[in-house]
Amino acid sequence: MKRRTGIALLMGIFVLIGGKVFAQGLEFSGMLDSNAAMAAGAGDAPGFSWGLEEYANIRLQAKVRDLAAFYGSLNLIAASGTYAQALAAAASPLAASPGFNSSALAAGENYAAALELERLYFKLSGEKLDFQGGLMRLAFGYGFAFGPADFLNPRNPLLPDARPRAALALDAAFYPGHDLKVQGFTAAARNPFAGGGQGTLAGLAGEWHGDRLSVQGLYAYESPISGSQGLHRFGLSLKGDLVLGLAGELLYTWDPQAKTGGAGLSAGFDYSFLDGKVYVLAEYLYSGDSSDTSRTNGYANNHYLYVQGLYRYSDYTGFSLGCMAGLEDAGFTPMLGAEHELFQGFTLSLSCQIPLDRSLGGGERGEFGPIAPGSSGGSYLRTVMKARLRF
Repeated sequence: MKRRTGIALLMGIFVLIGGKVFAQGLEFSGMLDSNAAMAAGAGDAPGFSWGLEEYANIRLQAKVRDLAAFYGSLNLIAASGTYAQALAAAASPLAASPGFNSSALAAGENYAAALELERLYFKLSGEKLDFQGGLMRLAFGYGFAFGPADFLNPRNPLLPDARPRAALALDAAFYPGHDLKVQGFTAAARNPFAGGGQGTLAGLAGEWHGDRLSVQGLYAYESPISGSQGLHRFGLSLKGDLVLGLAGELLYTWDPQAKTGGAGLSAGFDYSFLDGKVYVLAEYLYSGDSSDTSRTNGYANNHYLYVQGLYRYSDYTGFSLGCMAGLEDAGFTPMLGAEHELFQGFTLSLSCQIPLDRSLGGGERGEFGPIAPGSSGGSYLRTVMKARLRF
């Protein structure tokens, strides 16, 4: 009951604030996803499982003259079945792992509801200097699919619709020239109850953009946790616009106490042809055993490949074909997709993932196969039907 009351109170405050300042120029936007998921289980998993979800992302923006702006967004979720199970796992205190935020959860008679504060920050803009602070996105690197340099929230190509998580942070950006950016930032520890500042992040980044080449350098220090000496992260990202679009990222994490480091490295390209109707992308990832990408996504091996092709049949209809593969154990997950825009702002889509590996022929299991090594259950097929309304 307390959780339900808290959710209702937060929603009420958000709506009241929005209504009060709307006349002062508040911009309101967002999207509503209606999802239905089905899976064919493998191993100890149920032979068939399903889930229903209503997910809304509501965004607010208010400008104060031309110098300042306020940004906020909420995620509202109502779910049942497998989606409700995922919500319950996210709301558990045991789920407070790096890169994963929990949500307030309330269980109804036939659904579970969750509310998450996604963004809440301000931005001050000047001619040469920008400053922003609050619950916001701190993004690094130019990678297409994996993004190892984006260590605060490494991406997972198997979850393409996952929204990048925010961090409670401060960020100052200085622009000495139109093609140069110097950035200083600090972010709160991943453990929100670390009153002594253990795990606090601070760093510097520099970025230069040329006609066909962009370069970003990064250094971040994470203060000691549990008697450690802290962590040092060094990053380098490159992006080139030649015949192909090229991108590469490197992030090296050094632990002085253990005298060990872990590297995350990605390199890939993208290309479009036939007047933009066909788009292809390929990216390789090396994930070191102690890299942030490995820890966050739980990757068990080191070498991965992601490929994707998109075909735009018309202005309203498109198809996609992709694959996430582990190069060491021959486990791979083909991904199929289709979408159609019924009218502006409303899209229907269907996506399907089919985990495969050598175990289907009596061989060894693969990380992206039906049942991952060390697990007793998985799936032979995962599909999601989505109706998305933008407003």
